[in-house]
Amino acid sequence: MASLLLKSFNKFRQFVKVLSKNSMFEKDPRQLQFEADMNRLFLYTSYNILGKNADAKDAEEIIEIASKASVGDQQKQVQENVHAQIKSFCASMDEILLPELNNFTNVNDSTAKQRLSPSRPSGLSFALGRTSPPAKVPVVPTTLWLQIQEVSELLKEKIGYTLELKPSEIHHEEAGTGVFIKGEAEVGSVVAFYPGIIYSPDFYRYIPGYPRIDANNPYLISRYDGTVIDAQPWGPGGEAREFWDGFASARIGQNAPESSGNSDRFWRILSKPLEFGGQKFGEVLEKRNPLARGHYVNHPAKDFEPNVMVCPYDFPFGENGMRVYIPNLVFGGEEGENKRNMRRYGSFWLRMGKAEDAEAGVLLFKTLVLVSTRRISDGEEVLLNYRLSNAKRRPAWYQPVDEEEDKRRWG
Repeated sequence: MASLLLKSFNKFRQFVKVLSKNSMFEKDPRQLQFEADMNRLFLYTSYNILGKNADAKDAEEIIEIASKASVGDQQKQVQENVHAQIKSFCASMDEILLPELNNFTNVNDSTAKQRLSPSRPSGLSFALGRTSPPAKVPVVPTTLWLQIQEVSELLKEKIGYTLELKPSEIHHEEAGTGVFIKGEAEVGSVVAFYPGIIYSPDFYRYIPGYPRIDANNPYLISRYDGTVIDAQPWGPGGEAREFWDGFASARIGQNAPESSGNSDRFWRILSKPLEFGGQKFGEVLEKRNPLARGHYVNHPAKDFEPNVMVCPYDFPFGENGMRVYIPNLVFGGEEGENKRNMRRYGSFWLRMGKAEDAEAGVLLFKTLVLVSTRRISDGEEVLLNYRLSNAKRRPAWYQPVDEEEDKRRWG
């Protein structure tokens, strides 16, 4: 039945091509492409919510709703659909990493005790030679002492799929590591998070390497609203739940830029904790997140087709139980003077939802996830259309999936 959605989207794509030539839309092709992308995300994520039992009638109903709903309504529904999936993912991660102690048949069992990581201060406190966590640095809660590979396998059992890193099947020297599905991801699934540091347009100057921020960093991505996410500091993740203050992880491996004087300077910058207004910040995050690998996903070669697309996801800070699994930090922090400063930058902090939510001050930060555009089977490589701007010189390996879409995206 997902083929009906694809057929509907292909019709809509043709409509967009015709519409883009209309003088009314020539002035804002970027908005036109955003609406086309949102329509597609609405179709796929709504179909996913129905589950494997969805039939042709369900698909036709989704298509009919999409043809009548406004872009704003579709955008809200996409947010709800994605949030529901991420909420389920977080619950599964809790079941894996935070089982109740009374689930053990024998609490004195030495193996069970060894599998529990004790509550501990962050690594930062040890680096400073302290025996208790410094002020404003939270204590890392107790979790099962599992390696990321073990977490990944358990997650596959719960949600039906996980991600594996191995050499890409895209044959060019810059492809390096690729992301592969283990299990099966249905159409409209949240396949991956794009981890890292979130910068609003007002904080571009704090991105390492500014103003030539992409000179030595291929792990930057931007949303339509201008928000930039830098995944370089996240690297491959980690093997624990820990306080993360934006310190760069080890080089991402085969995809990392070659060593040079400029890149050495770049890495010296990245090795410092993030600061804003003279204050450092960070949060306790789960570095063993098997889906926090969106920055490894490659662009398809000439004979390949993308099977995921970028989806904006605005995470509400009020969801405290989920926060540890969202692999992002907001540049500037969330508390005290930083929070007031960032509110003053109206382009970054938003209020969403109903009037009562706005009154309660529901704050969001803007992230990205990758959503599957078809069923992805076990062993398939995850591929994303990078949509690189045709206004700049593009790498020799880049083969446009749709040149017109590239042009509208950066119009």
